[in-house]
Amino acid sequence: MSEIALHTFGRNRKTRAGYAPLHDGDPDEERNAGAGASMPMAARIAAAASARTVHKGKLRERYSDNPEEEATLLGDHEEDDEFPDDEAQQESRQEPDGKRPSSLRATKSSREKSRTVPFRPPEKSRARFPPNIVRNQKYNAFTFLPKVFYEQFKFFFNLYFLLVALSQFVPALRIGYIVTYVAPLAFVLCVTMGKEAYDDYKRHQRDREANSARYLILEPPPAGGADGGPPTRSVPSSALRVGDLVLLEKNQRVPADCVLLRTSDAAGTCFVRTDQLDGETDWKLRVAVPACQKLASERELLALDAEIYADAPSKDIHTFIGTFTINSPSATSADDVPMVPVPTVEPLTAENVLWANTVLAAGSAVGFIVYTGSETRAVMNTSHPETKVGLLDLEINRLAKILCAVTFALSFTLVALNGFRGLWYIYIFRFLILFSSIIPISLRVNLDMGKTVYAHHIMNDSEIPNTIVRTSTLPEELGRIEYLLSDKTGTLTQNEMEMKKLHMGTVSYGFDSMDEVAHQLAVAFGASEGHASSSNLTGVQLATRGRRDMSSRVHDVVLSLALCHNVTPVVNDDGSVTYQASSPDEVAIVKWTSSVGLTLTFRDRTRIELQTPAGTTLAFEVLELFPFTSESKRMGIVVRDLQSGEITFLQKGADVVMARLVQRNDWLEEECANMAREGLRTLVAARRRLSEQAYAHFKEEHHAASIRLEGRSEAMAAVVAALLEHDLELLGLTGVEDKLQDDVKSTIELLRNAGIKIWMLTGDKIETATCIAISTKLVARNQYIHQVAKLKTSDEVRNQLEFLQNKLDCCLVIDGESLQLCLNLFQNEFIEIATKLSAVVACRCSPTQKADVARLIRKHTKKRVCCIGDGGNDVSMIQAADVGVGIVGKEGKQASLAADFSVTQFSYLTKLLLWHGRNSYRRSAKLAQFVIHRGLIISVMQAVFSAIFYFAPIALYQGWLMVGYATVYTMAPVFSLVLDRDVSEDLALLYPELYKELVKGRVLSYKTFFQWLMISVYQGTQGQMNRPDPDVTLVGAAIMIMSLVLFENEFLNIVSISFTALILNELIMVALEITTWHIYMVVSEIVTLAIYVLSMAFLPEYFDLSFVLSIRFAWKVAVIVAISAFPLYVIKLIRSRVAPAASSKLL
Repeated sequence: MSEIALHTFGRNRKTRAGYAPLHDGDPDEERNAGAGASMPMAARIAAAASARTVHKGKLRERYSDNPEEEATLLGDHEEDDEFPDDEAQQESRQEPDGKRPSSLRATKSSREKSRTVPFRPPEKSRARFPPNIVRNQKYNAFTFLPKVFYEQFKFFFNLYFLLVALSQFVPALRIGYIVTYVAPLAFVLCVTMGKEAYDDYKRHQRDREANSARYLILEPPPAGGADGGPPTRSVPSSALRVGDLVLLEKNQRVPADCVLLRTSDAAGTCFVRTDQLDGETDWKLRVAVPACQKLASERELLALDAEIYADAPSKDIHTFIGTFTINSPSATSADDVPMVPVPTVEPLTAENVLWANTVLAAGSAVGFIVYTGSETRAVMNTSHPETKVGLLDLEINRLAKILCAVTFALSFTLVALNGFRGLWYIYIFRFLILFSSIIPISLRVNLDMGKTVYAHHIMNDSEIPNTIVRTSTLPEELGRIEYLLSDKTGTLTQNEMEMKKLHMGTVSYGFDSMDEVAHQLAVAFGASEGHASSSNLTGVQLATRGRRDMSSRVHDVVLSLALCHNVTPVVNDDGSVTYQASSPDEVAIVKWTSSVGLTLTFRDRTRIELQTPAGTTLAFEVLELFPFTSESKRMGIVVRDLQSGEITFLQKGADVVMARLVQRNDWLEEECANMAREGLRTLVAARRRLSEQAYAHFKEEHHAASIRLEGRSEAMAAVVAALLEHDLELLGLTGVEDKLQDDVKSTIELLRNAGIKIWMLTGDKIETATCIAISTKLVARNQYIHQVAKLKTSDEVRNQLEFLQNKLDCCLVIDGESLQLCLNLFQNEFIEIATKLSAVVACRCSPTQKADVARLIRKHTKKRVCCIGDGGNDVSMIQAADVGVGIVGKEGKQASLAADFSVTQFSYLTKLLLWHGRNSYRRSAKLAQFVIHRGLIISVMQAVFSAIFYFAPIALYQGWLMVGYATVYTMAPVFSLVLDRDVSEDLALLYPELYKELVKGRVLSYKTFFQWLMISVYQGTQGQMNRPDPDVTLVGAAIMIMSLVLFENEFLNIVSISFTALILNELIMVALEITTWHIYMVVSEIVTLAIYVLSMAFLPEYFDLSFVLSIRFAWKVAVIVAISAFPLYVIKLIRSRVAPAASSKLL
């Protein structure tokens, strides 16, 4: 913000009202400086710059509905009637042909997005903003069928089935029963449409619930209305519009992006929960607009002549640029003259805004809506879900194209061999339909049913309870994951902080010795009760710090920790007290000080009260507060003891910055490293005592820096550094533990051994993320951690990438700003290097950045990416991944509902991927290849039959034989393959390295596909039938050839013997493919054989019972089956001895 060129927006410092502001202390500037002590300086500067455009914004508002009129009426007026700065005049003179300055032209494109909204805006101006409607539905009544059909038939696999089914309505191409072609396709489509319709209906219900939530808005009282509270009206969330004043109560979700005008707290502050926006469960402090908070009641808001300027909507939830302008103050009488220049302008920053989807944690508040619907930060950071397709489905789709080409080539060859006689083009289509079983529609049915079985197994696994499969089309993807992108807060950690260690140089207190701290503190306060001050130490004691007793040192460090923070105690309805702050570390430390006897009882922006172990109250005045920022990595506070009048500067922060600010010591660096190795988050506490003169000098210098317009924040920081932050007295070092989820360390170790690369994407600070990376063992012991932060130029990015390229064994920790710069400037290079690193931690990531990283890894590596998270800020990332896993946790169910798989613990991933993922992928691959084999073998038999019988496109098996072949005669045994497993569950989890084999995709590949193709065609390699011409040999399926060799010329006998051999061959092939037998497999084989034998009696048109019951039939079938199946058994036996599978070596 500080880099904004103020002069491009500049006005003459002389206002229209004729006020000439003073050079040193412009009232606006002074008011802006005091508007919020904790407001970031850079944001104030930008807001002040924006404020000077308020007149122009108001003028434009009048013509906002007619851009041409606006340009005509305002163009010359802005340049001629206003008083531009000298710089602006110079800039305009440099423009050729009288063109307007480029900065003004640049703002024209975003003019419609940025807005100046007056209180009680007219209806016409509201209409140009989007409605406040939540809509997550994928379809409506008109788009449902077209979209669903497009999603289904964009795959060649399904399109082929559709064309074959439609061909049966042409009489010349009809072969067999139409129902055998139409029914399976219709069944698949109906199931798919039903699932999509149900899912979308559930989304519609959730949307309707959100849109119909009721909110109270303030409305101007009717004429002559009675005094009292302001009149309110209840409206649904979808009816809220820009400019409405909405009244929010405790635990109510904010419906749209609002500027906070008033709160029920006298200090004008409130807390909000932002877990669904940024994933952090700690409460955030928000500050009301001071001018509105000063008003006596909400009723006065309705009479206020004011307006709010808000910048164009953006995705950034940490930034907001706006101004609050009062055009004319409310006068007590008609003759009153305002004593201050008008309009008065106050800057607005993100601290003054309540984003949609956050929750008001305490009290009540009034908000002024500035963004609605699609322009809110929450919606802009949410991506619409895409229909996910598994890699296995894509691979089968590619194989289907090969099979289609084979089918067409076979049909064309048979017609060509017949010399293109007669209606040859009709014959080609008839052959295509005859061979359509090569790509069987039953494949889709079997795979979909298999996915349902896998989902059932996952949801009924007692070791991963409450796991839910929300997308049943993706279980095989769990067996192909190579990258795991994880959130931190609530996913890897429980977000529960606990103070574990206190180190004071010569003594260290662990978690089990905190009662000693409480004892020493009680002694210190008991000993000092006779003195005039309970917190004052004499100058002699200060000078001889090394000789002071231990209780005095404990007193100092505990008191500093109890004062140096931004924690507020909140009294709940039941009388209990909870501590709230923007950092859970601070809450943990304040809870610890309370547990050892020094309790925080009251806190506002100017006062802190503590209760001592003896029950007395210590009161301190807050003179200055320097909040924690990611740049400074420390926070400070200046307090005055109201009992003794002593002024103290207290500071705590990261060891990397505090080490150079404190007095020389020989233990800090070493102890910080020790705590970091334990995974503790370290904070260094220090202090500096100030005299009245020293503080007065500091205040004077600091105020002078705070009213500068350029370089304000840098000047203020320089004053603090020069007068306060040097030679601080080192008090102690704290170690806070962020509790990890159960079994996180072992889970990450198992997944890394399985060949999965793990990235951690978090919205938290670099220091925090680094600690968690170490404690979760994401970073190996003694592994180098390379931190990249605050990159600004392409040269800096290039240097970092060159370093990483030469050190691929390190762990990269990068902040969101630098990550965005890397992606903007060197996207391909960065992703190529980052994907080779053993671990990557990205901090301060926005929800959109998380999703972008997932997409880029998918695009660049072509590998499967799994994303896991637990908050609303993880939804975009989860939806962008190949497989999204949501954790049901403290941050609600938003991530869980948007995910493909919902779990309750991160550790469940081990079982989900290494066991269920493995089984789902291997079973589906085997099932798909076997179903293709089942279709291929009958098509090869058809081809041999047609070739021998003069290339006639006549079906070998017709009617119920074809229907039965794909259903009752083979379906149950083939489908039983979904229960097969190659290793036991214990072995799969004990040897995660087995998972690496799955990632290579060798279970279903072109190699295995052509092996099955040769098996299907094989059965002609044994038998050859010579025609009179010895040069012509016909090679066909062994079953078909042997049937023709061994049997008389009766066609009925050929059909019965070949079909019986075919069914028995398929049952034996299923048995050969099974690794681990299941009771269902045995039953399905026996029952299927029994059904086939019994059906012979009911199908006399296909089976001659007198022949079927003869010995001749039996031995000849046995010979054919032996010739077709026995060689395959021998080959399998040899392969298991010569080149066994990796898993078989463990059995």
